[in-house]
Amino acid sequence: MELEVRHLRALCAIADSGSVRKAARQLGMTQPSLTTQLHRIEKALGGQLFFREPTGSRPTPLGHSVLCRARPIVAEMRALIDEVASASHRDQGARLHIGSTNSPAVAGWLRRLRRRLPETDTTIRTDVSANALLHMVATGQLDAAFVHEVEGAPLRVPEGLVEHELIAREPQFIAVADTHPAAARTVIRVADLAGDQWMVDPTVDGEWAGLRRIWTAAGINPRVVHGDYLTTVDLVTAGEVVTPCQPTARPRHGMAIRPLYGDPLAVRLFMACRQDDTLAASSDDLFADLTASYMETAWASEAYRTWLVRHNGRLPVGS
Repeated sequence: MELEVRHLRALCAIADSGSVRKAARQLGMTQPSLTTQLHRIEKALGGQLFFREPTGSRPTPLGHSVLCRARPIVAEMRALIDEVASASHRDQGARLHIGSTNSPAVAGWLRRLRRRLPETDTTIRTDVSANALLHMVATGQLDAAFVHEVEGAPLRVPEGLVEHELIAREPQFIAVADTHPAAARTVIRVADLAGDQWMVDPTVDGEWAGLRRIWTAAGINPRVVHGDYLTTVDLVTAGEVVTPCQPTARPRHGMAIRPLYGDPLAVRLFMACRQDDTLAASSDDLFADLTASYMETAWASEAYRTWLVRHNGRLPVGS
């Protein structure tokens, strides 16, 4: 059996949804047919790609390796389809393609763009890989991308891109079960979580390196489980794992979000666009809408709002 893009798309859907059942629904397939397809893919690759658990499916080490290569291929194929569609409909009006890594600020950004540019067809692509999004901007697949760069793990920014820095150093918080002893504190020390199992998504550019750095600084070597952050909520609320999260993240029932003492883990947020491109909207306007959305989201988050008040309401905003 030869692997096709549809097979890779199925693997990504299973990983992103956390279960074969949910993935089958997304793909418009029956669960038995997707299960059969998964078995054939595993046979072709010579190993198990997902652990089947009562809570769903999570990638095995081999699965993570395959997904790291599959996601860019699936993204490129989606981009190719979009580009073909764009070329055939250019006479229908202006188009604006933006991209982003996961951020609660994205919804507000889109809302502002569509309100200000009602005649422009605005679409968004999300990806866990900031490097992949920057590549799409450089190659013309996206007009602009909002990404994060983990401190100590620089992104590969292609030549010809202009960076509009939103936040020079956004502190990353930690999500724990609300029954966790540390949840009773306003600030958690990394060393206090030495005995916990940490959930890490190795497909997020720089995440693994950033966490290893703060563990080393705190003198701990915690147990680690690999997974994607879209499927960690149940594990966190059950007290099985702790995981880093954005300060703008909204806590779910049974979860507590707290800052880390000294803010040892941080990311730089910026928007990138091509230097020589003519957009449906100016890059300054795009960035202004993004900044307004981010500030709205930041102050709406209880945990982040408390952190901001403690720091006199100041954010290290870039220019």
